[in-house]
Amino acid sequence: MLLAHKIALDPNNVQKTYFARAAGTARFAYNWALNQWGEHYGAWKDDNSLPKPSQMAMRRELNAVKHTEFPWMKEVTKCAPQMAIIQLGEAFKNFFAGRAKYPVFRKKGIHDRFSITNDQFAVNGKKIRIPLLGWVRMREKLRFTGKIMSATISRVADRWFVSIAVDICEIHLPAAENQGVVGVDLGVSALATLSTGEKITGPKAHTALLKRLRRLSRSLSKKCKGSANRNKAKRKLARLHARIGQLRNDALHKLTSKLAGNFKTVVVENLNVKGMMKNGKLARSIADMGFFEFRRQLGYKTQMRAGLVMVADRWFASSKMCSSCGHKLETLSLSIRSWVCPVCGKSHDRDVNAAINLRNIAASTASSAES
Repeated sequence: MLLAHKIALDPNNVQKTYFARAAGTARFAYNWALNQWGEHYGAWKDDNSLPKPSQMAMRRELNAVKHTEFPWMKEVTKCAPQMAIIQLGEAFKNFFAGRAKYPVFRKKGIHDRFSITNDQFAVNGKKIRIPLLGWVRMREKLRFTGKIMSATISRVADRWFVSIAVDICEIHLPAAENQGVVGVDLGVSALATLSTGEKITGPKAHTALLKRLRRLSRSLSKKCKGSANRNKAKRKLARLHARIGQLRNDALHKLTSKLAGNFKTVVVENLNVKGMMKNGKLARSIADMGFFEFRRQLGYKTQMRAGLVMVADRWFASSKMCSSCGHKLETLSLSIRSWVCPVCGKSHDRDVNAAINLRNIAASTASSAES
């Protein structure tokens, strides 16, 4: 299993300048290769006798011209432009496989990052050695043990981080506690409602800091472009956006670690998040919860603890079905948070009932498999 540990760096001014230069080199190489790729692909479609563009061909072409046309590339590690083109090749592979959209040009201040292969850097305790730069201090040690595959140095707001990918051969995590099966109903008012009746209210970081976010955005819009005050306001806004992301990610990590550590089987909904985001009244609240990131974290954490994640069918009526007798309502609007079953008279909390119905899916699946 490949795991990545993202660690904050503590660089000095010289090292920050090098990072910015290397990130700019990687961005330039990516954009240059994307432009060349488009031209070569158009020519290949007109004349199939010409070679079809590939990341290997783009790398050879860049190596042939960079010493004369782009000599400043030699000031940073050779991995910065080469790995950027390899990443472009993966982006095109995903595009042609239908897994992603057509690659777009990288922008300064948004895509500030560069990658290094495992033979070009070394990690020693709380230090990492970068080519042509030397040792840079890290805020913590690498948590994982295994074969180090690569490192990506990126900027978030005005801070630099390194993400070190490690190939874990053996995972020494205890198996999940045998507390059976749990159903998890994701929502907006509460991030998650468990079939045990427990409700976890998310931090709603974007909503909580929305007033401050608007104030800083207005302040930035009033600053003169290119001025020092505008750059200062831009950094403040970027730091706040980073803070919102950190609060959301921290809550999701705590929740998914708790579920993976306590339950052998977790049943979740197959939510159509893209469709839900089309609701103008709920889009901001839905995005603030991070449903996709929840599924992603839960998937690898349960795998590490030999657990299982079951995904209910997208059209499974978890909220409208009585968890006691199985009666299904015709309609149930979002404004109704509790209801009474007209058949058995059982009173239901909407979210808890949905979570119990999700939990029951695992039991019905197990009984059908036995029979």
